[in-house]
Amino acid sequence: MTATTKSTVDVRTIVPRDRHPLIFGTFAELAPGEALLLINDHDPKPLYYQFQAEHGGEFSWEYLESGPDVWQVRIGRVAACCA
Repeated sequence: MTATTKSTVDVRTIVPRDRHPLIFGTFAELAPGEALLLINDHDPKPLYYQFQAEHGGEFSWEYLESGPDVWQVRIGRVAACCA
């Protein structure tokens, strides 16, 4: 099941030091099953590793476009599994 895209975060014009806080802040507002669309000017692989470290198992990561000028990634909040 693909997450419903709730918002788009285009960081191409955002100062680099402000990009990750904006992305993580937007992610924090997502409900399970929702996603954000990230648009970037480079492969956001370091961001993926940061998500793994801070939110392992809580997110999905799907490349929709992979450069060379624009990268689009759908980052979803995964529903919590059974207790």
